[in-house]
Amino acid sequence: MNGTSAEPGTAASDAGPPGLPVASGSETARELWRLSRGYRLRLAATGVLGIVSTGVDLIVSVVIGFLVDRVQAGTADLTTVLTATAVMALSAVLGAAGTALTIVLATRVYHSILAALREQLVDDAMTLPQHLVERVGTGDLISRSSDDVTAVADAAPAVIPVLTVTAFTIVVSLGGLAALEWPYAAAFAVVLPVYVLAVRWYLRIGLGVYRAERTAMSARAQQILESQRGYATVLGFGLAEQRHRAVMTNSWRVARQTLRARTVLSMLNARLNLGECLSLAAVLVVGFVLVDHDASTVGGATTAMLLVLRLLGPVNQLLLVIDTLQSALASLSRMIGVVTIPRGSPDVPAQAASTDVRLDEVSFRYGEGPRVLDDITLGIPSGQRVAVVGVSGAGKTTLAGVVAGTHLPEAGRVTRPSRTAMITQEVHVFAGTLRDNLTLAAPGATDHDLRAALEATGAASILDVLPDRLDTLLGVGGYPLTDAQAQQLALARLLLTDAELVILDEATAEAGSTYAGHLDRAADAVLAGRTAVVVAHRLSQAATCDRIMVMERGRIIETGTHGELIDAGGVYAGLWTAWEAAR
Repeated sequence: MNGTSAEPGTAASDAGPPGLPVASGSETARELWRLSRGYRLRLAATGVLGIVSTGVDLIVSVVIGFLVDRVQAGTADLTTVLTATAVMALSAVLGAAGTALTIVLATRVYHSILAALREQLVDDAMTLPQHLVERVGTGDLISRSSDDVTAVADAAPAVIPVLTVTAFTIVVSLGGLAALEWPYAAAFAVVLPVYVLAVRWYLRIGLGVYRAERTAMSARAQQILESQRGYATVLGFGLAEQRHRAVMTNSWRVARQTLRARTVLSMLNARLNLGECLSLAAVLVVGFVLVDHDASTVGGATTAMLLVLRLLGPVNQLLLVIDTLQSALASLSRMIGVVTIPRGSPDVPAQAASTDVRLDEVSFRYGEGPRVLDDITLGIPSGQRVAVVGVSGAGKTTLAGVVAGTHLPEAGRVTRPSRTAMITQEVHVFAGTLRDNLTLAAPGATDHDLRAALEATGAASILDVLPDRLDTLLGVGGYPLTDAQAQQLALARLLLTDAELVILDEATAEAGSTYAGHLDRAADAVLAGRTAVVVAHRLSQAATCDRIMVMERGRIIETGTHGELIDAGGVYAGLWTAWEAAR
């Protein structure tokens, strides 16, 4: 329904809160292989086309070597030159066309797989256990579904052409060297470990560096998001400077990680330059020895050098985008980390066969802090409405979160119905039409159902002031709703879910006393016939419930009906007296 509020906690450490899991290389490969189902034949055809195109493109080097030998032998004439020129032009055109088509096909497959992954990421992110999202913070999840998706998508134009050309060029060039004279291939193969070790070093170091950079970005996003969401609190308590320092600290951490990534890239550049120098030197020396012993021709040595130069060009291009590739791989592993989170954790509250709610010896604490709930045992029969009251800090909101599954107890067992919905006092109006806001809870609801829900919660009058009624845009840039109207909308949305258990955590507290009666009546309509837990801000709302529980320091100290607790003359009676006096 609406986002739930975490209890106040301590400030994040310098390392930041633990984030969502990051997929390993093998997990990423397995998930990509699964997502490629349906595209594998197309990928195979793309590979064949790429090899053929690259092979055709390398004909130019062979023809130049042929011309060098004919010129040296004195047998070259105008026909030879024109024929060689025509062959080179044709091979260049066909090779370029084939390479372009290969890149187009590879890009289409890439974006199709990425679209499937993005859809699965959104689907899985929306069904993550609430307690998990609350623990790691929403900043990490937002960063993965925005920054990381963007990084992977933006990498396509730079990475795919270079990767495609480089992979096929290496394969075909090595084959061409071996077919020309095996010593040329052997000379390059001797130097090849320099490239292999350089890339292996970078893959070992670089991926961790980029993951650290992305993690730092997530921590920064979390700090910015918390500052925005708690804007009123920040101003009210004079915390602007403190929040500014927190954002700046995380921003400098991002800068340090980014600088570290660029340093690693420069070190890779030096290693690859060494490999390039050794490759050219090795082929030149071998060519000189072979020509000197009449084992090869000058044209053959020329062809070998051109093939090596042809090979080094794509490798250098790869160098220019390898940081983008590593960043994209780091983002990809973070996206797949969300997709591969196991569902159905045994810690999730058990689903009751009926609409009863049961807590057995439940305890809970935030992090390493003191217990907020201490050995709570209670049962709520089907259809009963229970109010939870107590002074601030008694544990009311935490108890509601444990029942809803937002918080997992450190001890004990929670049993609740499968269809459970919760509204907190921080109701949210989504950017979209009024119809969109309501059908989020019931996608199959008709306009008649939507109007009935609005009427039941006393919100039908909203339609009269909206210029386009159900089609009126709300949220950012749309028609502004008052706090009371937003809460009525949230209650109507909850009514449409037809939940078996409804939890209201001071869900009608923000509208003030002017609209208190309207919202209490709307809440009554939503709770009618349902099992309910109501964290009551106004004791008048608690008095209408079937049973009232009074909490103090994480324990239930009184329970009974309104009349029974008044007659007992305990804590609730004192709260009621103070409430009546304030009214």
